[in-house]
Amino acid sequence: MDLLIAAHRAAQAHYPAAHDLRPVLIHGQFVRADQLDDFKTLGVIPSLFPMHTFYWGDWHLNHTLGPQKGQNISPTGWVLKRDMIFTTHHDAPVAFPDSMRVLDATVTRRARGSGVVVGPEHRVDVITALKAMTIWPAYQHFEEARKGSLEVGKLADFVILSADPTAVDPETLDTLKVTETVKEGNTVFRL
Repeated sequence: MDLLIAAHRAAQAHYPAAHDLRPVLIHGQFVRADQLDDFKTLGVIPSLFPMHTFYWGDWHLNHTLGPQKGQNISPTGWVLKRDMIFTTHHDAPVAFPDSMRVLDATVTRRARGSGVVVGPEHRVDVITALKAMTIWPAYQHFEEARKGSLEVGKLADFVILSADPTAVDPETLDTLKVTETVKEGNTVFRL
């Protein structure tokens, strides 16, 4: 990440007239707080992988990073404290492409083995986690004028879930099912 910061600084110095590039840090699960300060200054959007907290949270806490540093995997709390946006992803086939698991891991940060919360300060509310999967990725990819939210003139791409994720117990988010998928106004999947 330090190399990415240096490269962006060099590029911005060499091309000072370049505006609104929206560079993205992919797999920012191990970004440090000081690096986030640099990324904010450089306009870099972190794309985080909170599913690490679910699938490998115990392993990171006990074997790779330790109990202190391991708390800061995919540090969404640090990003929000800096008034930055972030996006989330699943990295298939490393982790199954399960949007409800991404949502759950971003909100609860609960490790699958021990059930411990990995980095409580980095938990976010459901609305923030949904933005990290919808509106903010659309912005990240310069597609906010046609994707990311339901508005007149935008593509009608959305899913219908088995329950309202903002109204259920956050500990049950991973049990929600997609019951219908609508792409450009047409149903392409129905349970």
